[in-house]
Parts: sequence; C-alpha cells; structure tokens
Amino acid sequence: MQRRFRLTRSTDFKRVRRFGKSYAHPLVVLVALRSEHTGVHVGVTAGKTFGTAVRRNRAKRLLRAAIHPLLGQISPSHDLILIARLPILQARLTEIQAALTTLLQNARLLEKPDET
Repeated sequence: MQRRFRLTRSTDFKRVRRFGKSYAHPLVVLVALRSEHTGVHVGVTAGKTFGTAVRRNRAKRLLRAAIHPLLGQISPSHDLILIARLPILQARLTEIQAALTTLLQNARLLEKPDET
C-alpha cells in the first residue's frame, strides 16, 4: 500500500479507535471515522493473540493486499483501521476481500462504480 494511503501515527490510531464506528466480521474488524482531509487513510493492525511477529505480519500483509484493489472505490475523507482476527491466517485472499467488501458496504463507504 502506498504511503499516501497509510494511517501511521499512534495518535491517529487512537483517535479513530476512540471516535470511530466499528463493524465486525469473523475475519476482520473495520473501524471508520470521517476525516477533515480529502484522501482515504488505512491503518492495519494485528494483536498479540496471533502469537509471534511472523504470524502478526502475515495477517497484516493479507489485509493490505485485500484492501488495495478497493481503495479507489472507498468514499474520500475517511480514516479506517483494519484489525485482523485469528481466523484470517487460514482464509484465502478472496475470502478476505469479500469480508472487507461486506464491511465497507455495511459502513456505506463504497462508492458505486461508474457504469458507462
């Protein structure tokens, strides 16, 4: 994921977690907050319940790969946090993308693609 789409600061993560609305799925939790800037920023995290750093990093890589094709369809001016859940390690990339699409639709953050 390109740097311009990343949510990196600890204070930003805390702000989104505190004031954002969360949407849950067995594979991932989405926390969304409307922002004052124009772009979409996404932060990805995996808790220590995953065990080793190798497993946490794998979960985060899967989430980044799954959200990448959806970035152009997400409504601008939002900060998002994706929190991995343990079953994500056994899921396929298409299942993770479907879960993210469902969560983004539930949050009403997906824009409909132009049909020309």
